[in-house]
Amino acid sequence: MSSGMTDLQQPKGWYSRGYLPHFDGGEIPQFITARLFDSLPQNILQKFQLELERKGIENIEYEMRKQIEGFLDKGYGGCFLRDAKIAKIAADALLFHAEKKYKLIAWVVMPNHIHFLAVPFKDIELAEITHSIKSYTAKEANKVLNRTGKFWQRESFDRYIRNYEHFIKTIDYIENNPVKAELCKSFSEWKFSSAFVE
Repeated sequence: MSSGMTDLQQPKGWYSRGYLPHFDGGEIPQFITARLFDSLPQNILQKFQLELERKGIENIEYEMRKQIEGFLDKGYGGCFLRDAKIAKIAADALLFHAEKKYKLIAWVVMPNHIHFLAVPFKDIELAEITHSIKSYTAKEANKVLNRTGKFWQRESFDRYIRNYEHFIKTIDYIENNPVKAELCKSFSEWKFSSAFVE
């Protein structure tokens, strides 16, 4: 029995590892974003939060996500994943665990973050999935970069997929992220993505 499963073999549901809420719903599609440690300074995050609270926004979590995604796409920080060797390490990690821990639906490696849509396999928790990808990538990337220390932000964002429309929109968002960030003209040009066409 997996450590995160109860005696009834039920998924964990809502929980927190200290900062962000997570939803482990078992074998349902999850949209996951992992960002580099220096991609979003804490003071910017606090500024977003304060501005949204001041405006009286009801769905702060949704609006925060939009603000964060927009900021990440501007390419703040060291952007280690801009280096093709490092991007390949991240892509290889995503693909290596596909069909072992999850069914990988769509993915993209951006300069300072990754997005992927996956369906965890039975008894595989989100924390195990993100840990596998992030720990391997950090170790290998730091070797190539000849550096030590933090590589990824401690926690990843995850969002479970509510319905078919949300599923299709999420795939579209992931695969068009490089176009939206003005890194390429067509999603099929971006090498480190499930949409890439040679």
